[in-house]
Amino acid sequence: MSRARGGDLGAYEILVARYTVPAHRAAVLLGAGDDADDVVQEALVKAYRQLSRYRGESGFRPWLLAIVANETRNLHRSRRRRDGLALRAASASEPLPDAPDPADTVLARERRQRLVDRLRLLERRDQDVLVCRFLLDLSEQETAAALGVPKGTVKSRTSRALARLREHLRAEEVPGA
Repeated sequence: MSRARGGDLGAYEILVARYTVPAHRAAVLLGAGDDADDVVQEALVKAYRQLSRYRGESGFRPWLLAIVANETRNLHRSRRRRDGLALRAASASEPLPDAPDPADTVLARERRQRLVDRLRLLERRDQDVLVCRFLLDLSEQETAAALGVPKGTVKSRTSRALARLREHLRAEEVPGA
């Protein structure tokens, strides 16, 4: 271990050979399924990059397995987000059993297109906040994280962007405006 921490790649390769099977077993048992190989590979890369932080208090195996557990949790979170997006996309495209009148559907589609066209007239940061909040259905906190801004900034940008969007929509309704 000390040789690997000192930058000896061969020593780290020995650690990888010794601990890949237990790491893979842990990933599978923690629910990584078919992605267990990817989880283990990512964990081994992260472990190598973080060797300077390894203190050796509990041994390399538990330390590596903690990284595998974290990577598996990350995998679960990304799966939930991806599955949620897929469900929302599928439900938006599936016709409902009591489908509306086709004329209403055409009008709704035209209204949505008009809204999207007006949204594109806004500045990029206004577009970003409105897309995150209302089209992707993210909370203010999630939007703040996605855009890398404070939550208060999301609130103020959302308010101003909605006001600008309303102005664009009103200008279109009023002839000559």
